[in-house]
Amino acid sequence: MYPHERSLVKKMQNKPFVLLGVNSDQDRAALKPVLEKEKITWRSFWNGGSTDGPISRMFKVTGWPTLILIDAKGVIRNVWRGAPPAETLDKAIDKVVKEASASAKQ
Repeated sequence: MYPHERSLVKKMQNKPFVLLGVNSDQDRAALKPVLEKEKITWRSFWNGGSTDGPISRMFKVTGWPTLILIDAKGVIRNVWRGAPPAETLDKAIDKVVKEASASAKQ
């Protein structure tokens, strides 16, 4: 999913959009070269070195990847267990970004 995520970050630059990653790698030091190699420029939180870490438990994540779309008001709008088709994801993101942009103009 990294290529699509990179394209989303670029497409949504200067819009009310943030991509956050969560990783469960045990070795944080070994993760850093992977982030550089994959050109992951967005914030990525460490899940305590386990798939059963605090972030996974808070959001009830039971499978990977899990994508959670949260709107500008903090409401969870979509949860995908497994990678959704890129078109489905983009359409859902576009909708919440448009809503956030419209709210900001008011």
